[in-house]
Amino acid sequence: MHDDAQDWYGPDAATFGDRVAAAREQAGMTQSQLAKRLGVKLKTLKDWEQDISEPRANRLSMMAGLLNVSFMWLLNGEGEGVSHPEDDSTIAPEINDILIEIREMKATMKTQADKLGRLEKKLRLKLMEETV
Repeated sequence: MHDDAQDWYGPDAATFGDRVAAAREQAGMTQSQLAKRLGVKLKTLKDWEQDISEPRANRLSMMAGLLNVSFMWLLNGEGEGVSHPEDDSTIAPEINDILIEIREMKATMKTQADKLGRLEKKLRLKLMEETV
């Protein structure tokens, strides 16, 4: 038996696009704002929310960070996601702006850390080639 308040956006109740739209709305962002922060065209974001297409893993990871939900929740509705509508509290716009900025920084830092990891791996491979 599932806790209805916890699983209200579970895999049986919502699509990927539904979860993106709900998380974006809870974060207080318009489609245009989220598209800009993700570096994609507005049409691309609309296609994701309408389940016409899905983002690549790097954009999905950025989106999860910006929207303050887990990667897995966006994919399948399991994990840390948006709160039940009855649990929503009103956040002052100034605080929401700060939270959005923090989420953007977290997403950027994660993207940069992933890039750094790939570069480090590439360097190790080159160093191994030179020693052989």
